[in-house]
Amino acid sequence: MKEQSLSRCPWCLSFPQYRDYHDNEWGVPVYDDQTHFEFLILESAQAGLSWATILKKREGYRKAFADFDYKIVAEFPDSYVEELLQDPGIIRNTLKIKAAINNAKRFMEIQAEFGSFSEYIWDFVGGKPIQNQLKSMKDAPATSPESDKLAKDLKKRGFKFLGSTTVYAHMQATGLVNDHLVDCFRYQAVKTLVK
Repeated sequence: MKEQSLSRCPWCLSFPQYRDYHDNEWGVPVYDDQTHFEFLILESAQAGLSWATILKKREGYRKAFADFDYKIVAEFPDSYVEELLQDPGIIRNTLKIKAAINNAKRFMEIQAEFGSFSEYIWDFVGGKPIQNQLKSMKDAPATSPESDKLAKDLKKRGFKFLGSTTVYAHMQATGLVNDHLVDCFRYQAVKTLVK
């Protein structure tokens, strides 16, 4: 089947990087802590912006945030925050940058308590991806009872810039929920990717 003729979720069609992200990453179950941390940084940076904007700056984030190594990010000094505020490769927002550093510390606290962040987060969906059956983008929710519960728990643990909408986007990105439209070629492929 030709790539152009594949049926895709309509949100990913605006530029090739977006389509590649949709075709290869979005909705694929993630069990790796560093990947979860990467998406937490990117999703919290997105607050108030489009995901397309963040995707275009992903490499800038990779460089600025030590290849998303949470142990290094947790130790970023205030002087580095000032440096990051001059970096055009990322979203230059003091609160979001400080939230990323704070969240790295909270992330490691969860690892210490649960063995891994992955174990912790997957527990909110009973260890298996939620398989939604969306027929159109207007059916896609912005939050869910699970994202409400997870966001509330993260907030209680001291995380910042991670409300229910942001958390739901994280769940979609990391495969805790499959929100590909049912007629998207990735829906069935992602549905089979269960641990």
